[in-house]
Amino acid sequence: MADQVAAMCDQLIKALNVMMDAETGQVYRLEALKFCEEFKETSSFCVPCALQLADKAQPAVVRHFGLQILEHVIKFRWNNMPQQEKVQLKECAMHLLSTGTHSILEEESHIKDGLSRITVEMIKREWPQHWPDMLKEMEALTSNGEAQTELVMLILLRLAEDVITFQTLPTQRRRDIQQTLTQNMESIFSFMMAILHLNVEEYRKLKGSPEHELQARAHCRVAVATLNTLAGYIDWVSLVYITSGNCHLLEMLCLLLSEPELQLEAAECLLIAISRKGKLEDRKPFMLLFDDVAIDYMLSAAQSADGLAICMKSDESQAVDVVERRYIFLKRLCQVLCALGGQLCSLVGSDVEVEVPANLSKYMEALLAFTTHSSQFLKKTTLPTWGSLFRHEALCKDAVVVQMAAKFLRTSMTNLVKAGFPSRDDNPSCQYSCVDFDSDEDFNFFFNSYRAQLGLVVRFACRIVPLEAFQIAAEWLQYQISSPIDTGAITSKTAEGLCSFLSPSVVQWDAMTVFMECMATQIFKNLEEEKLPIDQSMELLQAVLNYDTKDPLILSCVLTNVSALFPFVIHRPKFLPQVLYKLFKAVTFEVGQENKAPRSRAVKNVRRHACSSIIKICRDYPRVLLPCFDMFYNHVKKLCSSQATLSQMESSLMESLVLISNEFKDFEKQKAFIDELMASVVADWTSEEMRHVLSNPAVYLSFVGADQVVTEQNKDADTSGLNRARLSFCLYAMMGVVKRARWPADLEEAKAGGFVGGLTPTGAPIYRNPCTAQFLAFLPNLLALIRTQNSLFTPENMARLSETFSRAHDVMDAEKNVVLGLSQNLLDLYDTAVYKSNLERMQGFLSTLYDNCFHVLGSAGVSLQQDFYTIERLSEEIAGSAFSSLDHEYYNSLLCPLLGPLFAYMQQRLNVKWQLISQRTSVNGEDEEVVVCQESHVTQEMLEEQLVRLLTREVLDLLSVSCISKKGHEPAADKEEIDEEDMMMDSAQTASPAQPTEELSELGKHLFKHENIYMNMLTLTFTSLSWKDTTNCHRTASMVCWTLLRQVIGGNLLPEAVTWFYTSVLRALQVHGQHEVCNSTLSQLAMLIYENLRARYPELRVVMTQIPNISVEALDQYDHRLLDPNAQKVGDKKRKDHFRKLIEGTVGKALCQQFRKEVHIRNLPSLYKSPKPDKDVVQNSEATGLEALFAPEKNTL
Repeated sequence: MADQVAAMCDQLIKALNVMMDAETGQVYRLEALKFCEEFKETSSFCVPCALQLADKAQPAVVRHFGLQILEHVIKFRWNNMPQQEKVQLKECAMHLLSTGTHSILEEESHIKDGLSRITVEMIKREWPQHWPDMLKEMEALTSNGEAQTELVMLILLRLAEDVITFQTLPTQRRRDIQQTLTQNMESIFSFMMAILHLNVEEYRKLKGSPEHELQARAHCRVAVATLNTLAGYIDWVSLVYITSGNCHLLEMLCLLLSEPELQLEAAECLLIAISRKGKLEDRKPFMLLFDDVAIDYMLSAAQSADGLAICMKSDESQAVDVVERRYIFLKRLCQVLCALGGQLCSLVGSDVEVEVPANLSKYMEALLAFTTHSSQFLKKTTLPTWGSLFRHEALCKDAVVVQMAAKFLRTSMTNLVKAGFPSRDDNPSCQYSCVDFDSDEDFNFFFNSYRAQLGLVVRFACRIVPLEAFQIAAEWLQYQISSPIDTGAITSKTAEGLCSFLSPSVVQWDAMTVFMECMATQIFKNLEEEKLPIDQSMELLQAVLNYDTKDPLILSCVLTNVSALFPFVIHRPKFLPQVLYKLFKAVTFEVGQENKAPRSRAVKNVRRHACSSIIKICRDYPRVLLPCFDMFYNHVKKLCSSQATLSQMESSLMESLVLISNEFKDFEKQKAFIDELMASVVADWTSEEMRHVLSNPAVYLSFVGADQVVTEQNKDADTSGLNRARLSFCLYAMMGVVKRARWPADLEEAKAGGFVGGLTPTGAPIYRNPCTAQFLAFLPNLLALIRTQNSLFTPENMARLSETFSRAHDVMDAEKNVVLGLSQNLLDLYDTAVYKSNLERMQGFLSTLYDNCFHVLGSAGVSLQQDFYTIERLSEEIAGSAFSSLDHEYYNSLLCPLLGPLFAYMQQRLNVKWQLISQRTSVNGEDEEVVVCQESHVTQEMLEEQLVRLLTREVLDLLSVSCISKKGHEPAADKEEIDEEDMMMDSAQTASPAQPTEELSELGKHLFKHENIYMNMLTLTFTSLSWKDTTNCHRTASMVCWTLLRQVIGGNLLPEAVTWFYTSVLRALQVHGQHEVCNSTLSQLAMLIYENLRARYPELRVVMTQIPNISVEALDQYDHRLLDPNAQKVGDKKRKDHFRKLIEGTVGKALCQQFRKEVHIRNLPSLYKSPKPDKDVVQNSEATGLEALFAPEKNTL
């Protein structure tokens, strides 16, 4: 046999060499791999060959393969091995551990990993029942030397990971091992602490001595392994072990922060420990870390590592590099400080009566040191902690925190500045960004998120020190106004001498503007009116109004500052005309006097920004602006008369006027104003020429120029461009008026002003909108335009498009990037023309016009109410819109005829689209591979699939909003009040409720009176479960399906329909069951259907019997408990588990799991059986129970 084993080993070594040789051809490599795999699966010589290959005299590759064979044998043959062979294999494995390795510094890490895997696989199968002395044997191994001690630590770590973290064992085995570990935890912890202490001491003694360098490194390696193992246990063991001995473990970890070779692992252990949740009383000892010793160690470690994190690339060059290990340590240490702050905020002011630590200022200085660090990542890490401290009920009043809030605001002046792009070298942050980010786009995405969070924390700090915050903002703004503009190296592409968004002046103005907005939102909330710095703010506003610049990026920041300071104007109304003049001037902003080139995005943004600022001011302070109404109106008239073509800018100003006119509170006066304002718009829109254009697709295409060939030399500055501007302006103007015209909120004021036209049968007022007459005149041609636009996709109208505009209906490139999640070049966001070509201009026009048509209709429903919904034949005229304010009396006459056909059509259309996607992903032919190789084809397919996915979610959202009113309500908190720990972390998954709590809305009840409508809705929702969109599947299964189906189960559903609903859910489990969230909601839905309908529809049992590998006996048992009223009932959890086991044959597996060989670990006799209590409580009660209390001898009481 020895000869056979030796011969087989030779063959295996040859096969390994073939596989590992880079020169080997694919065919030979596959043959060698097949030989090795077949040997592992079938050979009876596996164990002796593996032991021979694993001998330490062999090369590392051969030894590793030998260990892999042993692991394979234990995983897949252990259950069928005789007991004697198991014992023999275990002894051989222990022998390998004790003598089968080189020294700790020489041995390869993958060999150590292989040895630990083998041992852990045996422990998982035999400990503690058949291997009770395992822990003692491990402890004995450590006396053999550093290599064995490290192996023992690796074994203990892997065991904890498999049992606790990854839970890769059957439930009973996991429970047995976990309970035994817990019972022995005191000795395990003491053992690990002793090993750590011993090796750290030895390492410290020997590390400075050259002759003992190897021995010192060996002790260091063991200490690192022990710290890694401790990290695997600290996460889940009782807090008692972490805090015992006056936090001896935490103290030791703090001491190790000063050891460069051990500090990273020590910091990771410390982070896991301090991040632990649990009872506040148990966490109280963590406050010891605020003592001088611990805080000083953290501070000194941070300072020393910061110096070591950067090293010079060469003596000649000034360039520097980031030392990654030191930088990771800094990140961990920063997280430790933040976790400590979390414990502080939880404990101070709680029931456990923890005092504010004396070293709070030292702690906050340490936190501030990380907030001022060059690394943007470290700065961001500290933000949740600052937010918690500034919002804490008790701590925010502490003098130290108040003082630190002012320091934090000063620090934010630097931190708000966008700097540190990895491609640049103009800031110390750049070196760290090279480590943290792959590209400038990644950094930009990160920084935008970081600055939003920083702005939130700045607001919290401003609440504590509002006047100091105002002073900082004022000084900063005055400094920016007085500083000359610095364009920097990268200037604008569109005009000479202008800044790009990377220019030094722009990043400073941008940062200052964010700070000013944060301060301004808080100062009015947190200071009494008499304490407001009105005079200072007016000086500041005057300086901003006097500041003149032709740079669009800086002007945009100036406008934001004007808006931020505007609330102060309420107290000094004389400044109002100057503010309006500044904003009006920006509405028509141009870079040059004779600028004929296409406007850049930056210029367009300035104009839009000015319009938005005016609208915002008019919306928030209409009463303040009312005295300036005539001046405002005259300016708009003058502007409109001076422009050859009117645009969105002019319509925005008209919208602002309507907002102010709401303060007239006089129906006739406001109606007269709106009639005058909209006269020319409505006259143009309702003209015979426009009616002809809007109702005829061919004429419409010619009118907008889509049938004309346009060259790039002729930039389309022709009649067609003017025509498009006419259409756009009419729609924008009407949209603004319909959206903003309102009656007074106060009923008495509305009655006095003539806005109430009557009462409904229930006594509610019927309001009149002063823009109704204008809208009703506008509506016929609006509906005609919608019909025309919908007909543009017919073949004959597509054929009318010229060569220039043949792709006019395609998705624009910018929108494609948004759908696909691709980032745009940063400079292009500001520096390019809005539309790069005539085609893009046409695409933008068609899509925006189409959107605006429906915005007008949607706004009309909310604004006009009865005047809109009583229009004759409205449901026949409108193809789709949003009806959030529709009265119940119009549901049957208007919405049911609209939504029924809509849902039927969308179900049919989406089903076809999803079938195409499924076919595409399932085809594996060679032809398909050739086509898919083309990048553009792949991108187009991805785009189409994502658009279908988005459309599906929109349709099901519409269905959900139409039919379901949710019982739960969201807390109406101000956005600024959101807990930033919630904001900055992923939302935790919540378990689905036993029964969905949603109910039908009023509209839903009307829809369910029509059988064809509700069957269309049910078909859509249940079909959508199997479409390859897990988000949609989860939302629909958890919120919609059962809510809708529950309404009809009391009726006469056909057995075929019930069977179809049920099989739809099981089919969805086949598609999405690999995802735990979907698996849970779909299983819940299937159980609800089965339990509620099984008694009336025995066909459901027939469906169940067709599930692969279902146990008929288990199904009978489930049915018996369900159908027999006398059967013993079980708890919800057991019932759910039973049902999930019945349907698990339908659950689809992920591709990576489908061909995986199953590992079976048998349960051993259970160690911990809890005795069942006797159910007769009275019979077993002692003299202290109920029986004793009412016994005859107690009568004397």
